[in-house]
Amino acid sequence: MPSKPAWLETAVFYQIYPQSFYDSNADGIGDLPGILAKLDYIQSLGVTGVWINPCFVSPFQDAGYDVSDYYRVAPRYGTNTDLQKLCAEANRRGMHILLDLVPGHTSIEHPWFQASCKHARNPYSDWFVWTDSVWTPPTPGLQNVRGYAERHAAYITNFFYFQPALNYGFSAPQESWQQPVDAPGPQAVRKEIRNIMQFWLDQGVSGFRVDMAGSLVKGAGGDKETARFWSEIRAWLDIAYPEAVLVSEWAQPATAIPAGFHMDFMLPFGTPGYIALWRKEAGDGPNSDPYGASYFDPSGRGNLDEFLDNYLFHYNRTRGQGHIAIPTGNHDAGPRVATGRSLAETELIYLFLLSLPGTPYIYYGDEIGMRSLEGLPSKEGGYQRTAIRTPMQWDATANAGFSSAPVDQLYLPIDPDPSRPTVAAQESDSTSLLQCVRRLVALRKAHPALCASGDFEVVYKGPAGYPFVFRREAEGESILVALNPSAQPCEVVLPAATFSATPEALHGLPQPFSRTSDGWKLSLPGISGGMYRLSK
Repeated sequence: MPSKPAWLETAVFYQIYPQSFYDSNADGIGDLPGILAKLDYIQSLGVTGVWINPCFVSPFQDAGYDVSDYYRVAPRYGTNTDLQKLCAEANRRGMHILLDLVPGHTSIEHPWFQASCKHARNPYSDWFVWTDSVWTPPTPGLQNVRGYAERHAAYITNFFYFQPALNYGFSAPQESWQQPVDAPGPQAVRKEIRNIMQFWLDQGVSGFRVDMAGSLVKGAGGDKETARFWSEIRAWLDIAYPEAVLVSEWAQPATAIPAGFHMDFMLPFGTPGYIALWRKEAGDGPNSDPYGASYFDPSGRGNLDEFLDNYLFHYNRTRGQGHIAIPTGNHDAGPRVATGRSLAETELIYLFLLSLPGTPYIYYGDEIGMRSLEGLPSKEGGYQRTAIRTPMQWDATANAGFSSAPVDQLYLPIDPDPSRPTVAAQESDSTSLLQCVRRLVALRKAHPALCASGDFEVVYKGPAGYPFVFRREAEGESILVALNPSAQPCEVVLPAATFSATPEALHGLPQPFSRTSDGWKLSLPGISGGMYRLSK
């Protein structure tokens, strides 16, 4: 049976965008020594895992997702020794570091690609996907770039033009230039990815979040062959590195987890139910709906089924095999969760997120309610995503404590709003979002029922999910979570058999339950909720 590191059962992850977290050397860019300097703060959140966005050598046309050397930390972040020290210090504190692995493409500046561009055949000629002529028209579903190289061919890209696709082969080649998965080029690439993983695992990292994990094998049936590759990687890891963790950006847990990943994200591009939680906007915008809003919206015009149906589809197909990961947000998914929301609304989102099965991820700054900074010019391929990549807000000193560099040298500007949230201000406020998040993380880790594999049962779902009551159970413990994201109060009567005695409040409303002749009346004011342990 595939390995499952025991620490994942209580894992809560924290995602760090390294260039925006903390600058230790006053050059305006966050770095690995900066993360090391803040490890005690990260530990204080109660998180057990840290995912760091790409920190390898890169021209940074796509913020590091265009790698030019997989074996070396980018100088702007520090050195390989800095990363080794960070892993050692994190492990000493009971935390695990995951690196961002980009296996599907490199930078056009990578020596492998530069060699493959040459007219003369060489060991790297087949490491990337090239057509058989510079005049080959684009293939449906694939992007190509013509006229870049001396080689009489066009190369296939995975995303931006400067991210040439590594060659994992085609599941069912249709053209002469499409190589099968067992061709020498694709096999060499697969071996090299394993070498990269082994190198960093030996440096002390605990695993990888895999970028665009489903993008490797091209053509019809590519998903199946890509899954086969990751199953082979997982089988190797289970023998050589049984504690190593694999997390996929596939956004299809029902595909990714059976393929060997310990967890897969719900994300907007693959699991639309995620948008319906807190990113579906009424009115204008890319996620807008003129007839509705997010479920976590005080208007009460959301619909939980849009999330729940999608979630249960994946949950029922992956239970016992791995975990669904639901993030507050990430470097690609905006706006930030607290943008446009009150403290009470944001706290309710955290109650929900940190009570669900699977593995929660907190994007840096979301624990203090950092807001998106709209209207910024694109930085390193960020475009509209730049708004959610601004520097961490530590305190009220210059540059919000992120860096002592001059303002014009900062990686991105600091939120200019004087009321911007900071860690320092919330540390001393027991009613702050930061303290709420800490309490909820601590509860999740302390109660078996709330851990990743605890049972999940819908107890009551009102019209469109207002209110929503669910039960978590494990090891003889049963915990009920009740939510009402709407501004309108609601009352429902639960059957008498739902529980036998008044539940013990663990978080939120002190006591919303009262006994009636028909059962248990649940009274939830607007934008409220709580967590309650049931008697055995």
